[in-house]
Amino acid sequence: MKNPSPLAADAKRILVIKHGAFGDVIQAEGALHDIRENHPDAHIAVLTMPAYRALLARCPYLDEVMVDERAPRWRLDRMLALRKRLRDAKFDMVYDLQNSKRTAFYHRWMLSDRRWSGTAKGCSHPHRAENPKKIRTLDRLAGQLEDAGLTIRHTRKPDVSWLADDVTALLEKAHVMRSYIVLVPGCSARHPQKRWPHYGALAEKLIDAGYTIVMAPGPDEMELARTIPGIRLTDTHGLLTWYELAGVFKRALFVVGNDTGPSHLAAHIGTQGLALFGNYSPAERTGIIRENFGVIEVEDLAALPVERVFDEVTRRIEAHSNSV
Repeated sequence: MKNPSPLAADAKRILVIKHGAFGDVIQAEGALHDIRENHPDAHIAVLTMPAYRALLARCPYLDEVMVDERAPRWRLDRMLALRKRLRDAKFDMVYDLQNSKRTAFYHRWMLSDRRWSGTAKGCSHPHRAENPKKIRTLDRLAGQLEDAGLTIRHTRKPDVSWLADDVTALLEKAHVMRSYIVLVPGCSARHPQKRWPHYGALAEKLIDAGYTIVMAPGPDEMELARTIPGIRLTDTHGLLTWYELAGVFKRALFVVGNDTGPSHLAAHIGTQGLALFGNYSPAERTGIIRENFGVIEVEDLAALPVERVFDEVTRRIEAHSNSV
C-alpha cells in the first residue's frame, strides 16, 4: 500500500484536540509549538476541557480556545450543538492529540470529511502504533506529527516557562528569602497509591541539612501538608493558581514530588527535580524524565527509604551546582 502523502501545509484553519488531564496538557506544549511552526499563518484553535481554558489561553502558539464540556454522548442535543459549532468553524485540518474513544466518535460523527491526524479509524493519515500505551508520551506525540508530515523540533522538549507568574511578592510575604526546595507530597485523592508516605521525615532531614522547605498544597493536600515541616505558601496567600505555582517552581532550587500534575509542570518548566514512582505505571512512559528531572522507581513506594531519597536529592543538587 502506498504511504499517504504528508498532510498539506496549506491548512488555514486548524483544530487541535487536547482535553486533559493536566500533566498531558503540559506535555503537549511542545507539540503545539511544532504545529504552530509548521503552520505559521494558520488560525489554530484548541478544543479542551473547562479546567484548562485559562491555561491554554496563555499559550503563545494558539489563536483560540474552545471549551468542550464532554457531555454524555446520549445527550443528542449537546452532541448536535458541538457538531454545529465545530463545523461552522470550517476547520480544514484536525490534530487529535487526545486520541480517545470520544475523539474517535467526534471524527466519525462530526468531522469525518476533514483531514485528521490521529488514531481514529478511517482517518486519512492515521498514526497507529501496535500498542500506543507502551510508547513514551512525547515519542508518541512526535511520531503522530511526523506521520502527518510535520518537522519536529519541540515536541520531545516541552517548555512551559511562559506559564509562570512573577511570584516575588508571594514569596516575600511567606518570608522565603533564599533558595528553597519544593515538596509535592500529595496527588489526586483518586490515586492514593501514588503518594509516598515519608515526606515529613524527608523534610526534617533536608531542614537539618540547611535547606528551606516550601509547599504549595492543593485542596486535597491541605491536611497532609500540615503534618510536614516547612513553609506552606497557602498559609499567607491561600490556594495558588497554576501560574503562581509555575512561578514558584521556576525559582526553586529543587522539586521533589509524586507522579502528579504539579511534578510534570516542574519537570517541563526546567526546574531540577525528582519524582517518586511505584509499580502502578512505568515512569519512562509518562514523559516526566528530562535532563533536569529524574525519577526513583520502586516496586513498593511505601517501602522507599527516606535516606535513599535524601541522598539522591542532595547528590543531584550538588551535581547541578558543579555544572553551572
